[in-house]
Amino acid sequence: MGFEDVLLTGLASDGGLYVPESLPHFSLEEIRSWRGLSYSELAFNIMHPFVSDAIPEDDFRKMLDETYAGFAHKAVAPLVQLDTNEWVLELFRGPTLAFKDFALQLLGRLLDYVLEKRKQHVVIMGATSGDTGSAAIEGCRHCEHVDIFILHPHQRVSEVQRRQMTTVIGDNIHNIAVEGNFDDCQKMVKESFGDQSFLGGKTQLAAVNSINWARIMAQIVYYFQASLALGGPDRSMAFSVPTGNFGDIFAGYLAKKMGLPISQLVIATNRNDILHRFMSGNRYEQHQLEHTLSPSMDIMVSSNFERLLFDLHGRDGAAVKELLENAAKGPVSIEDYRWRHARKLFDSDAVDDKTTCETIREVFEQNEYLLDPHTAIGVKAARNCRRDPSVPMITLGTAHPAKFPDAIAESGLTVKPELPPHMADLFEREERYTVLDNDVTGVQSFIAEHWKNA
Repeated sequence: MGFEDVLLTGLASDGGLYVPESLPHFSLEEIRSWRGLSYSELAFNIMHPFVSDAIPEDDFRKMLDETYAGFAHKAVAPLVQLDTNEWVLELFRGPTLAFKDFALQLLGRLLDYVLEKRKQHVVIMGATSGDTGSAAIEGCRHCEHVDIFILHPHQRVSEVQRRQMTTVIGDNIHNIAVEGNFDDCQKMVKESFGDQSFLGGKTQLAAVNSINWARIMAQIVYYFQASLALGGPDRSMAFSVPTGNFGDIFAGYLAKKMGLPISQLVIATNRNDILHRFMSGNRYEQHQLEHTLSPSMDIMVSSNFERLLFDLHGRDGAAVKELLENAAKGPVSIEDYRWRHARKLFDSDAVDDKTTCETIREVFEQNEYLLDPHTAIGVKAARNCRRDPSVPMITLGTAHPAKFPDAIAESGLTVKPELPPHMADLFEREERYTVLDNDVTGVQSFIAEHWKNA
């Protein structure tokens, strides 16, 4: 299947996620030659092999230039030093102050390009635990050929996160607050992609969640950028990644497979620690989902994890499908040799709310640098799991601290993180969203009734 179809389809016909048949591989010499490139130039070199069957070079270059021109820092993803060989990669300089902007600002342009070429209309259906929704709406709201329906768990995202979504008013934008948790929202999205009959054959669904391969593709780039800024590829790097859905850290895994020297990837989670329990003890078991100060990671069913399992099982899709079906019924493990293979690269840690707040306070007192709670979890996990102090440890800074004032206040700091100028009036803007029961049929009926050409 070509890139255009993967972009628009989201889920594969068997309910699984798309992965490329093969990955481009870059030599150390080639990676070294990219030093000094702008972010958009680097992004072109890394991503063009994935889209070359669908988008001419000049069109793709223009798309990337426009995408990253909208970021508030010239470096796009600047590095900030916390200590000797310890860094934060700031991925929150985009329009919605979260790392999701890197992929979703591009995804909106990709969709516009492909849909205009095909003269086709789609309905975007996505689930968010906080940041994906606002980034998707911002990235896609100007698309002429889409209607956007974003599901978020009612009263389980921060107020800033909610308002970023619900104050963007447009005829094609629909925010749905589901009386449930993120996993409930994500399950509805997957079920709806599996059976789209509720749309009556008049349109099709398109994905903005990290189940969409284009999201993962765009996130690979900043691993290369950070490495090149700190002496790569002539030295290896370690990354700590706050993650709930496994998409952002899977992009780092792909960067390594594509030739970037990475010696360690740390899975940083909160109390919803299914990924940590698997990586530390080879036990994949769903527990009750808990609400935390890091709501973007309040996830128990990590969709992208099946992409790693696919590799660990020798790209045997049937074996992965059976494993995940069993995981829905109770705890599962994989063969020991497969798990030990994963552990060569991956470490993990789970950080509770109390320790998250302590880390926010400690880093601010040491550096006068304010972390959001997700990035704080990444920093703490990096410090707990670091294998080699001589290797630069880079924590992915996933969101601006102003999105989570409650966590900052709970850390005991009196400093109040301010929203940037373009969001200064956020709390004065009109909100628009619909609260629906935790019922997939009701959500599907709402979508069927409200998309543009219904």
